[in-house]
Amino acid sequence: MFKKIKAWARNLKRQIFILYCAYKDERVPWYAKLFTACVVAYAFSPIDLIPDFIPILGYLDDVILVPLGIMIALRMVPKSVISDCEVKAEEMMKNSKPKNWIVGSIIVLIWGLILIWAIIKIYTFFS
Repeated sequence: MFKKIKAWARNLKRQIFILYCAYKDERVPWYAKLFTACVVAYAFSPIDLIPDFIPILGYLDDVILVPLGIMIALRMVPKSVISDCEVKAEEMMKNSKPKNWIVGSIIVLIWGLILIWAIIKIYTFFS
């Protein structure tokens, strides 16, 4: 079972790199590029929308949302682009994954705003 999970994760990583290459291809329609960019940015982001330390929900995005986004994005990208990007993806996987610090910063900002809002609400409740 552990080998199946490891193979699934490796395939998922490969698909993310394929989408990363496809996003930069000019043959991909704009709406597919937009959706693909969001999926890839979230997958490469060093910070999750739902932190992993939150029980059950923390891993929900990694196990359900990311694969679902990849599946939808792969269906939006033309088959010819995917076949061209598979070779590029294999080469990129040998190197390192790109990091999207912009999306990571946005997620930190969102959590910061939520925290500030919660502190203000608690303060006004007890005042």
